[in-house]
Amino acid sequence: MIDDKHKKLIDISSILPGHPIRGVITEKEEAGVFVVQLKDASPNRGVDWSSCIEIELTGKRKPDWVEAGDILFSSRGRNNHAVLVDSPPEAKKIVAAPHFFIIRDLNSNVLPAYLTWLLNQPPCQRHFKREAEGSHTKNIRRGVIEDAPVVIPSLQKQKNIINLAEAQKQQQFILKQLIHNGERTMNAIANDLFVSDTQ
Repeated sequence: MIDDKHKKLIDISSILPGHPIRGVITEKEEAGVFVVQLKDASPNRGVDWSSCIEIELTGKRKPDWVEAGDILFSSRGRNNHAVLVDSPPEAKKIVAAPHFFIIRDLNSNVLPAYLTWLLNQPPCQRHFKREAEGSHTKNIRRGVIEDAPVVIPSLQKQKNIINLAEAQKQQQFILKQLIHNGERTMNAIANDLFVSDTQ
């Protein structure tokens, strides 16, 4: 029997489609609305607001503006990841591109950062890959996202997991820097060898 901690994503949140934009997304300066595209969002870096372009909205649909605490889920392509919207620019109207779903209105016992982490973990990722449609460009239907299995532990345990995930992210960053610095040092040594050999 499944206990109360095991849910489907739709049981603990609202799931909205990104804003419908027909054709190629074209920049229009001073249009007043910014759009988050797949290239702007990464699970490791979050949303790169500096790369988001301004567009002119068309159509009659009322926009679901992207807000702090929302989770953007990429429904198209090889990588179906969740990205937490953290500290969006103030006084800017922002929409999500059509290839995203917006996850919001979480139950009070669910932290957005925890849910974002969980959706990017192997159990949820296996669910998305198993249910993805399309031979070349994979696509995740709304129903598949709604049915994604989630486990909701206590708030304290969620906070502990978030802290561990952040610590791991910092370790990865430091390791990359060390590797990069080591490669630069070895390249410099090799270059010095050739310079000294020719003198």
